[in-house]
Amino acid sequence: MSLGISFDLSTAWALLLALAVWIYVVLDGFDLGIGILYPAFPEKRSRDLMMNSVAPVWDGNETWLVLGGGGLMAAFPMAYAILMPALYPPIVAMLLALVFRGVAFEFRWRTTSVIGRKAWDTAFFGGSLLAALTQGIALGAILQGIEVEGRAYAGGWWDWLTPFSVLTGVAVATGYAFLGACWLVLKLEGEDQKPFRHLARLLGLVTVGFIGAVSLATPFLEGDYWLRWFTWPSMAVAAPVPIAIAVIVLLLARSLTHHGHRDWLPFVLGLALFGLCFLGLGLSMWPHIIPPDVTIWDAAAPEKSQIFMLVGAAILLPIILGYTGYAYWVFRGKLDPEKGYH
Repeated sequence: MSLGISFDLSTAWALLLALAVWIYVVLDGFDLGIGILYPAFPEKRSRDLMMNSVAPVWDGNETWLVLGGGGLMAAFPMAYAILMPALYPPIVAMLLALVFRGVAFEFRWRTTSVIGRKAWDTAFFGGSLLAALTQGIALGAILQGIEVEGRAYAGGWWDWLTPFSVLTGVAVATGYAFLGACWLVLKLEGEDQKPFRHLARLLGLVTVGFIGAVSLATPFLEGDYWLRWFTWPSMAVAAPVPIAIAVIVLLLARSLTHHGHRDWLPFVLGLALFGLCFLGLGLSMWPHIIPPDVTIWDAAAPEKSQIFMLVGAAILLPIILGYTGYAYWVFRGKLDPEKGYH
């Protein structure tokens, strides 16, 4: 089974949306991961440092979720119309978790009572964990296939909840926690950094284990997945992905073991690891946007609509990338423990 990739407007939009989703996953992923790490650091000072490390950038990270969701609706309306009914429970839960988490983020700084602060800390942790779990569950539900009849969802209310989707949910939440620990290695130093470096090593091992488990299970979900990874010539394209992941894992282990002046390296390698996993999932699904029946061409909007929106994306995407990059540049460097964002 060959990849059969031909570049056209639908392919361009599929790649653009994949890029938006990947940027959202790695950027919002690490600040969701910081919330997931909260129970491991009950001291107020540690939690203040963790929140201050993402306070200037966390809300801008979610721009990419809006771009991905809005782009899907505009460029592939049929896919949007099928996916939403199939995934209503996890998607609604994710959105509510993100809203409640954002409220907790700000209210935590305003409360003056210990009980109030603990309540908002709990809300911040709960919202972060629920958002991560539901994102992974939605991914697993799409990978395992969605029942479609004609142009509509034909499955049941609970089809999204399976052992595989729970596996991907826990895997994504663990991966986000790993990214969060790597981010804190980047932003902190000295004694403040040590526990997060140790935690990053532990979470890195668990994340790699989950990557292996999901990778082993995925080819058995659909016949096309198996053909893509284990038949010639398509396996020649897919095989470099697990090899590159193995290399990244070795580099990550080395970067987290050896202390030095490159505290940025674990975080960058973590982003690369997520990118390779994302590439592997894309190779498995291609050219389906809803496995096993709906391709990107089946679900695409009319050509004129795609052209019109692509012009808008060509204008807006550099602006979004520009202000995102500028925000990270302004707040670059190590976090001063004696100064807070709020």
